Amino acid sequence: MIKFLDLQKITQSHAKEIHAAIQRVIDSGWYLQGEENARLEKAYAEYIGTQHCVGCANGLDALIWIFRAYIEMGIMSPGDEVIVPANTYIASILALTENGLKPVLIEPSLETYQINDSLIEAAITKRTKAILIVHLYGQCSYTKKIGDICRKHGLKLVEDNAQAHGCLYLGKKTGSLGDAAGHSFYPGKNLGALGDAGAITTNDAELSSVVRSLGNYGSTQKYVFKYQGRNSRLDEIQAAVLRVKLAHLNEEIIQRQKIARYYIDHITNPAIILPNVNDWTAHVFHLFPIRCKQRDELQAFLIEAGIQTLIHYPIPPHKQECYKDWNHLTFPITEQIHQEELSLPISPVMNLEEAGKIVDVLNHFF
Repeated sequence: MIKFLDLQKITQSHAKEIHAAIQRVIDSGWYLQGEENARLEKAYAEYIGTQHCVGCANGLDALIWIFRAYIEMGIMSPGDEVIVPANTYIASILALTENGLKPVLIEPSLETYQINDSLIEAAITKRTKAILIVHLYGQCSYTKKIGDICRKHGLKLVEDNAQAHGCLYLGKKTGSLGDAAGHSFYPGKNLGALGDAGAITTNDAELSSVVRSLGNYGSTQKYVFKYQGRNSRLDEIQAAVLRVKLAHLNEEIIQRQKIARYYIDHITNPAIILPNVNDWTAHVFHLFPIRCKQRDELQAFLIEAGIQTLIHYPIPPHKQECYKDWNHLTFPITEQIHQEELSLPISPVMNLEEAGKIVDVLNHFF
């Protein structure tokens, strides 16, 4: 069986360094908000190219705290609108509704699967306060047009960078392109912890201070609570592990891109639609999404051949039961992507022999 993602093998490739990092935390006797957090935040801010980084419990909290901070800062209010792609993972939407903000769903481009920037400006109203872009599948979603729209209308630009650590736009890393960014370090991400973990990056010192307080019960100093916050802290062990893996991230991205190039060069089955890659530095291939009208049959065909795949994602947010008030809405391109998308195995521990086996099976699917 070729696994979709062999997390055990990925962790084993850094085992010696990870064991040493964990032992260092154990020996320190300090398990929360210590030196490991401070070192990771400094290293990750430098890597992304921002002045500030704040660790938190997970990627969803990272996004929640950004928008909550803007509310606390008086920049946004419950009921304000935020433009967001319709085809994103539900966490992007949850972060908005958790704060009483109204998501305004915009169709993606069928060519890139990223938000269609030509549809954004028509959706802006007096209540619009931000655009939330999502670097879906590991591909940069930012465009100059989006930046221009934000400047023209005085909108905040927030990035959901959960899937795109190390991705570039004209030499700048995603997570540094807007006013703030949320990052997930879920184990399956390109930069993954050994459990849940997340972070916020920004150049806004006030925002950084507020999100740090919000994730620490709303505390600005011990036993002093300025905000009604929550407990959303990154523990020392995860911070230590992430710092180990951050040092290897760029080389692992190169291997992901190598596998992706092989797929694109060798998959010739006309029933399969491959990703469209115009700039290889702007895609870090957290996922390798293909589309096929016979998606479910193709997935079964691959399983029978010993190849594991996943669907990202079978049901779009506007068709989920938790947002039943939206179930009547129709977003044809989003729905087409969700009905046809299938993610092939891709990881830094895959080799071209495995990729070749996958390609051979795909090319024999009818």
